Amino acid sequence: MAMRTFTHLYDDFQDAQRTVEALQTAGVPHDDISIVSNNADSRHGATAAGASGTGDVNETRAGTGASTGTLVGGGIGLLTGLGLLAIPGVGPVVAAGWLIATATGAGIGAAGGGLLGSLVHAGVPEGHAHAYAEGVRRGGTLVTVRGEESQADRIESVLNGRMPAAVDMTARRTDYQTDGWEKFDDNAPHYTAEQLSAERAKRSAAL
Repeated sequence: MAMRTFTHLYDDFQDAQRTVEALQTAGVPHDDISIVSNNADSRHGATAAGASGTGDVNETRAGTGASTGTLVGGGIGLLTGLGLLAIPGVGPVVAAGWLIATATGAGIGAAGGGLLGSLVHAGVPEGHAHAYAEGVRRGGTLVTVRGEESQADRIESVLNGRMPAAVDMTARRTDYQTDGWEKFDDNAPHYTAEQLSAERAKRSAAL
């Protein structure tokens, strides 16, 4: 049976957490949910590069050039397995779930890795994938769910119920393009803590 991929971006990590918890409560298997959140400012603990932070981290390897560790007490289910790693073009993130294997090159080969490549490989249209990857680069949190057609109604019901908390990607992409953005670039430098702070202040002011 054909698989479908559902993706939402959140400016607030807690909104993304609540979405993951709602999906799990609705019976969506942990193995079909992924979460990726920008951590360039160490909001969620130590960075993947090993800088000091507040998280309890045990670093291991997770793909070429990426280090990861488990954050203890991250939440329930999938959220207890949040790990630290670095993704090209995005920088340090906390993440868990099936999307991470391809984002680090482990699932489809290094040439197809990265957040953009993993989203496209999962069936997200390339234009949308560029905007989602850029959203994470600029401080957002991505929740991605895969499911068979038989699960689609259950997944959509949860995500639609959480829609007010999610980013309107049509408006956000237009906002990016107004600033001169064209597409996500794996080779671009990731945002610094100061740039993330400015980006988040901009989003808060727009509410």
